[in-house]
Amino acid sequence: MSGLRRIVRRPPVAPAGDWPAHWPPVLCRVHAARGSDAASAMPRLAQLLPYHGLKNIDAAVALLQEAIACDAHILVVGDFDCDGATATAVGVRGLRMLGAQRVSHAVPNRIVHGYGLTPGLVAELAALKPDLLVTVDHGIACHAGIADAKARGWQVLVTDHHLPGPTLPPADAIVNPNQPGCSFESKALAGVGVMFYLLLALRARLGVQADLKTLLDLVAVGTVADMVPLDANNRALVAAGLGRLRAGQGSAGLRALIEVAGRNAASLSTTDIGFAIGPRINAAGRLEDMGIGIEALLTDDAGQAQQIAATLNAINEERRAVQTDMQDVAEARLDGIDVAHAACLFDEDWHPGVVGLVASKLKERLHRPAIAFAPAEPDSPMLRGSARSVPGFHIRDALALVDARHPGLIARFGGHAMAAGMSLPRTAFDAFRDAFIGVAAEQLTDEQRTERLSSDGALAVEELTLATALALRDGGHWGQGYPEPLFDDVFEVLQWRVLKDRHLKLELGLHGRRYNAIQFNGWEGEPPATRQHLAYRITPDDWRGGEAIQLVVVHRQV
Repeated sequence: MSGLRRIVRRPPVAPAGDWPAHWPPVLCRVHAARGSDAASAMPRLAQLLPYHGLKNIDAAVALLQEAIACDAHILVVGDFDCDGATATAVGVRGLRMLGAQRVSHAVPNRIVHGYGLTPGLVAELAALKPDLLVTVDHGIACHAGIADAKARGWQVLVTDHHLPGPTLPPADAIVNPNQPGCSFESKALAGVGVMFYLLLALRARLGVQADLKTLLDLVAVGTVADMVPLDANNRALVAAGLGRLRAGQGSAGLRALIEVAGRNAASLSTTDIGFAIGPRINAAGRLEDMGIGIEALLTDDAGQAQQIAATLNAINEERRAVQTDMQDVAEARLDGIDVAHAACLFDEDWHPGVVGLVASKLKERLHRPAIAFAPAEPDSPMLRGSARSVPGFHIRDALALVDARHPGLIARFGGHAMAAGMSLPRTAFDAFRDAFIGVAAEQLTDEQRTERLSSDGALAVEELTLATALALRDGGHWGQGYPEPLFDDVFEVLQWRVLKDRHLKLELGLHGRRYNAIQFNGWEGEPPATRQHLAYRITPDDWRGGEAIQLVVVHRQV
């Protein structure tokens, strides 16, 4: 079964305000369609929301100020995804820049410790003799681990962006824009963004001259990779970080990762981060130890950075192979189950570090909420699951409802609207699956079951040019909640061929002109119709060079 997809054109919005004279009209109307005016389309750092709106920011700064003054040991405890890795690097680098002499870092191992600050991880951290733990990109759901840390006499500062449960953990201070009572206007900060804001506040309190802008390349990568909504505040952070990377001013590790991924730093985009840089950092946490990824982001030695980047690239290749095998199994399972409401799969041989990617692919194919489970570790009685959702179906709230109706069924869960993680006993899988699918059946509407591809309309013949492709690539920071420009039209399919048994290479006709196009993973075993309605993006054709463009087809419908 495949979820329905429909191309729906965005309502036209007339651009308001004094737009840059060198911007083509198509770029102005694309931004306007996303709710931006001339001032907010490409926000700058000067437009950042003030840190004062973050609840408990003063208490958090006081903890750090005292720790620095007393030469206390500050231990930054990260998470094993790209957001967590970049947040850790920002925390360590930033605290050192602000005068902390004893700063170290640690990160849980996905297989050994599970997610967040668990009691098991706290027990291991005791050997480091910390005075203050600073969690980044987690902590809001780590009640037991924080209680254990406090029992050992440590102070705990939580920085997180995930949604809290009904109670907050017993930390000394919590900075999280999504905690109750926080008036910070943007709830979309990633974990790395929260850590950066804390450093801004600490710098102001200390009154020191430290150039925290040098950390924005890391902030940009973590923000884009975590797929948080790119509201104006996040776009300002991402724009500044991308500017540093394009100018060759990023950290040694990120420069090395850009090189090993075969990307052009001078024209680096959010798409490059999301599909090339982020996955290589994430791969360490999925299959190995995210400590490798964090070291890449902390080193200032170009040679060491290149060596670590090569290692991360190799791990990512292994991740791709593991993911392909798992996806093949998942696809085969779909033929024998009812996925009208949701998909919830488990396989004994799946890897717990890759189930999130499998869930994401299932969600994309079915346009239904999807959860994939694997053993927490070989022969473990516990399962680890990762969930992905569709717009309008809040996945963490759905898990909370299952937990409320069936207390004890889920051992632990956390997340946000579109993604979540959980653990449960192996023996509870069937009951959980039925309960979760039941919630999806109750709540999913017909509208939510149909994927809508929001198009910016048709491009005029005079707009199908390299100048347009470059303006759209460089004239916006596109991502979650601020989608990359997408257009649609009815084309003649003049020629076609299959590349690598998966991709569909097309020659299209429109208004008497010919255009090269490609649909990645678009081959479905049947020749394309001679006339098709296509949703597409326009990009420079780097292969042909010159004035050549390529249309990247996202969806075909007769």
